[in-house]
Amino acid sequence: MNPLYLDYNATTPLAPEVVDAMLPYLREHFGNPSSNHVYGWEALGAVGDARAQVASLLGCQPEELIFTSGGTESNNHAIRGVVEAQRERGNQVITCQIEHPAVLNTCKYLERHGCEVTYLPVDRYGLVDPEAVREAVTDRTVLITLMHANNEVGTIEPIAEIGALARERGIVCHTDAAQSVGKLATRVDDLNVDLLTIAGHKLYAPKGIGALYIREGTQVAKFIHGAGHESGRRAGTENVPYMVALGKACELAAAWLAQEHPEVEQLRDVLRERLEADPGGVHLNGHPQRRLPNTLNVSFEGIDSHTLISQLAGVAVSAGSACHEGLSEPSPVLTAMGVVRELALGAVRFSLGRSTTRLEIEAAAREVAEAVGQLRAAGKEAPTTT
Repeated sequence: MNPLYLDYNATTPLAPEVVDAMLPYLREHFGNPSSNHVYGWEALGAVGDARAQVASLLGCQPEELIFTSGGTESNNHAIRGVVEAQRERGNQVITCQIEHPAVLNTCKYLERHGCEVTYLPVDRYGLVDPEAVREAVTDRTVLITLMHANNEVGTIEPIAEIGALARERGIVCHTDAAQSVGKLATRVDDLNVDLLTIAGHKLYAPKGIGALYIREGTQVAKFIHGAGHESGRRAGTENVPYMVALGKACELAAAWLAQEHPEVEQLRDVLRERLEADPGGVHLNGHPQRRLPNTLNVSFEGIDSHTLISQLAGVAVSAGSACHEGLSEPSPVLTAMGVVRELALGAVRFSLGRSTTRLEIEAAAREVAEAVGQLRAAGKEAPTTT
C-alpha cells in the first residue's frame, strides 16, 4: 500500500478531469497549431480555449498570457525579460531572501552581468515589510519580484500593497504565484502585479507546463528565440496536450475556489493540534494566520527531520522544499526567518490536497507521533549548533 501523500506543495497528482481533457490531444488531435489545415485548426482552437481558461482564473485577457515549460521558465522569463527590456532605465532588482531558487539563482546570474540586486530580509514569520521595499527603491529600480506565498512555510506576502507601491513609482512588479494559484484568489488586478508565474504541477496539471501573465504594455524581452509562437514572445512548437491540461486544471481550480471550501484549512489545523500534543516540543514555522490553507511546517525539538521522515513508512512528507531535499544544512528559508539551527534541522513540511481526508490526517498524526516518541526514547538528537 502506498503511504498517505501529504506533500502536495512538492507536486500534485493529475486530476482525472485533466487527464480526460488532454488524452484526445495525445491521440487523434495531434496537429501542429501552425499548420493551415483541419488538424492544425483543431490544435490551435484547443490552445486558444486553454488560454481563455487560465485567463479566467487570473482575471486577465487571454492575450496577456504565454504558456511556458513551468514555473522556473516563467520566473526566468519575467525577471531576465524585464531587466533586458528596460536596461536603459536602470539595473536594480528588488527581491527577498526566501524566494524560490528559480528567482534567487536568476538574480545571482543577473548580478554577474552587472545588475544590482537587493535581497530584503523577512521577519520571524517570513513576511517582507512593505516599508522596507519602499526604502529599497531607487531611481534605478526596474523590477520588484516577490513570491505570493512561500513554498516551505506557506506565509502569504503583502503583494497587493507592494504592487501598489511599485505602480506609484512606475516599477514593474512580478510575483511567483506557483504555490498560491488554485489555493488562493490570484486575480492580477487585486494583486496589483504586472507579471505572475504559474506552475502546472502545483495545481493538478502535468509537470512541464506553466504560464506567465504579462500585463498589456509591460516591456519584457523574448526569452526563447525562434519562430513567432505565443504572439512572438516565446518560440517553440506548442505543447498542445499539456496546454489543454493546464487550462482544464485552472477551470477546476476556479470552481473549487468559488465553493469556498474550508475543509483543507480545517484538516491542516487538526493536524497541527494533534502534533502539538507532543510533550517534547513542537514549533510552528511561518505565520499563524497569513499562510496557505493547506500548509503546515513544524519543527520537532531534538529531532532531525531527515531521520524522522525515514521512519515514516506510511506518510509521505518533506523536510522543506523538494528543491532542497537531500541537503544536510538547515533550510535557507528558515535561517532567513531567524529559526535557530537545531529547530531548523527538525522542520517537517506537511502539505494537504483537495482529496485529503480526516481519516488520513488522524492516521498521519498517529504515525508521526509514534515515530517522534521512538526517536526521543532512543536519544537520536539533531546536530547541535556550532
